[in-house]
Amino acid sequence: MSYAKVLCVGLVGVAGHVVEVEADLAPGLPAVVISGLPDTALHEARDRVRAAVVNSGQRWPNRRITLNLLPATMPKFGSAFDLAIAVALLGGSGELPLLALERVVVLGELGLDGTVRPVRGVLPMVAAAARAGLDRVIVPAGNAAEAAVVPGVRVRAVDTLHRLVEFVRDGTPLIEPPAEAPSTGTGGPDLAEVAGQALGRRALEVAAAGGHHLALFGPPGAGKTMLAERLPSILPELDDDAALEVTALHSIAGLLPAGGRLVRRPPFQAPHHTATVASLVGGGSGLARPGAVSLAHRGVLFLDEAPEFGKGSLEALRQPLEHGRVQLARSRGGTEYPARTQLVLAANPCPCAKPAGDAYCECSPLARRRYLGRLSGPLLDRIDVQVTLPPLRAAELLESTTTGERSAAVAARVAAARRAAAERWAGTGWRVNAEVPGPWLRRPPWRLPERDTRELRGRLDSGSLSARGFDRITRMAWTVADLDGRDRPDSDDVREAIQLRTGDAA
Repeated sequence: MSYAKVLCVGLVGVAGHVVEVEADLAPGLPAVVISGLPDTALHEARDRVRAAVVNSGQRWPNRRITLNLLPATMPKFGSAFDLAIAVALLGGSGELPLLALERVVVLGELGLDGTVRPVRGVLPMVAAAARAGLDRVIVPAGNAAEAAVVPGVRVRAVDTLHRLVEFVRDGTPLIEPPAEAPSTGTGGPDLAEVAGQALGRRALEVAAAGGHHLALFGPPGAGKTMLAERLPSILPELDDDAALEVTALHSIAGLLPAGGRLVRRPPFQAPHHTATVASLVGGGSGLARPGAVSLAHRGVLFLDEAPEFGKGSLEALRQPLEHGRVQLARSRGGTEYPARTQLVLAANPCPCAKPAGDAYCECSPLARRRYLGRLSGPLLDRIDVQVTLPPLRAAELLESTTTGERSAAVAARVAAARRAAAERWAGTGWRVNAEVPGPWLRRPPWRLPERDTRELRGRLDSGSLSARGFDRITRMAWTVADLDGRDRPDSDDVREAIQLRTGDAA
């Protein structure tokens, strides 16, 4: 036999596609040709596979070898095809009977000594195989726990090419995935550690309950960063679908924790203010990698000292915030990553940021306007909750931290509000109020009566509020009602939403 075929999976973004690895061995000058739009790492697989086959005690066929990756029109990236190429090549040379690998997906990178090394993106690859009706996969031992979280798939692992050869020839058992490790708990900072700031706590709770974006302004030491870092502690754990999405993104980025467990806690990303556009929204040569906004999918993206970020980096976030996804165009094809994240901005009122406030501030009014003007109007228009925190008083700072409400108590109210929203929007695909389109809330039966939206309408007519702001305040009013246990918002809920949006005092 001079032809063999083994199944593998290729990734384009977060989407996986089954790839048929074909090997044809023909008489002629010994050479290895790889076709099917391989990248540089795949071209180099010729040397890795040859060394791995020889060092595993197998005979390298001195013939003209043609390797084809189907579908040939889809770009192929990475080294996850190494193991499938080696097995297909040995099958084509007659060294291995490949009946045992019928409808089995084979993934893994080969070392020169024949060891099988872990690769990125195994979870979305295995999920793609399951969607294609393939229920058996062989993965590197280091990826076994990660692959095993996909339901309905039988996972086996290998640590060397020799072990896989022995399995195909003699039926030697492969490595079973390790048992799932017990959860170690959530941990993390608690909201009770934040002194004072009743307004900031309420803003944080509303943002968590409705999935709203949040901007915190105020002097240094007011608690902006502490509040933002504690937002994940009051968010509900991710359900199975969301956990699979988040874990797949972290797998592609190579950031999945050891043990391969599903990521159940909402992720928290806090990039430095020198972050580039590519690091925020994704990029890179060849296959564009997910950026911080995608790694924070179903979680929190926190930009501390937001005016210090580059203008291009901040403006690049506008489209992901609006649509919940990132579309990256490259010369070799486009890539799309989910980016349904909560953005939290924190900013001082001026460049000098004197802790004593206006009495000692050295900045002119123009300098203050220019500093906060780095946050463009279109970007801020997409931020639902915008509050200015007052400086802390000595009594608030020195009182016992046990007097503050703990994250667990706030998280219970947030979970109840999210359940109410989920029941209301059941069947629509929307999880939280922030995802509901504005036109939907302006039509019966969800349209609020005129007596409750009179002030909101007046602000829109006067030009002090945009149409986008009108819709976002309406969404927040529904969130406030959910937190307070009411079926529909009333005028007080709308008024509180206006205050959280504009910062106007009651």
